[in-house]
Parts: sequence; structure tokens; C-alpha cells
Amino acid sequence: MASTLRLVSRALPRASGSLCRAVAPAPVRVLGTPLSRRQFSQTAAQCEIIKRYTQDHEWISYDTETNIGTVGITEYAQEKLGEVVFIELPEIDSTVEADDSIGAVESVKSASDIMSPVTGDIIEVNEELNTKPKLVNEDAEGETGWIVKIAVHEGEVERLKEELMDDAAYESYTHE
Repeated sequence: MASTLRLVSRALPRASGSLCRAVAPAPVRVLGTPLSRRQFSQTAAQCEIIKRYTQDHEWISYDTETNIGTVGITEYAQEKLGEVVFIELPEIDSTVEADDSIGAVESVKSASDIMSPVTGDIIEVNEELNTKPKLVNEDAEGETGWIVKIAVHEGEVERLKEELMDDAAYESYTHE
């Protein structure tokens, strides 16, 4: 029985079930030596996702590990716009400033500019929106309705944390 426990405990640190990529290899646990709290907190801090909202109803989900922000319009905005029929996407490799227009969303009711929440470089656009703009209506803040990915410039992270709204503040803002 003891040999079985040793085998299992040696295999567990190598198992990959993590939701985010680890930058450094997982710490190896020697039987009888517990992992310290510091080892856990260091790995967890490497994978922080910060989600914030703008007053123009865009959201950004910023990954502190990759320094990339995924941007889209909020559920609230897509509900107000109605059925989205066209999305103008920005060019890849272009540099954008915070609060600059990076595209537009057109619906059966109206059109609205998409404003960048941060300064950075456009590294990817959701090409699927060219043929299926309704993905924004179906999943505005999810995996399929995002609009653009931005490599966030240094110094923008603090502004993102301090100046943009968190979930509670945005919820309050949309109910005023």
C-alpha cells in the first residue's frame, strides 16, 4: 500500500489540469515535504485575468501572463443595439491609443464606434465576425463574440486597473 501511495503522489505534480499555462514548471513534491504557501501564490499570480469595462460599453479581459487584452462590446451594449448586421474590424499590426476608435458595430437600429480601452498593438481580430456578426448578439462577452486582441503597452495596466470599471461598478453604471 505504501508503494502505491508513493507512486500516486509522485505522479500528481506532473498531471496537467490547470486552467492557465504555468510559466515555470510545477514544483516537485518530495514525499513528506509539503508545498509552501509561497509556491502556490507565485503560480496563481502568474495567471491573473483582469476584466474591466468602459463608459462606452466595451469590455477588456487582460491576461497578466501574456500581456494581451481581449476586447469586445458588453452584453448591455449589444442588447441596446439590437441585431448586429455588420462589424468593421481594425487592421492587424496597427497601434491604437486608449479611447481611439478601432472599428464600428452596425445593427438594424443604429451604428456605434468601438473604442479601444487601452493603448497597444492590434495583434488579432475575430475574422469570424466578417461572416457571422450575430456572434456578438449570441455571446458578446464570451469566447465567440470578442472583437480584437491587443498587446497592451507597458504602463497601461495600472490605468486599466484604476480608471476602468470592475463588474460591480459597471453594473451600477448601467442601472443609473
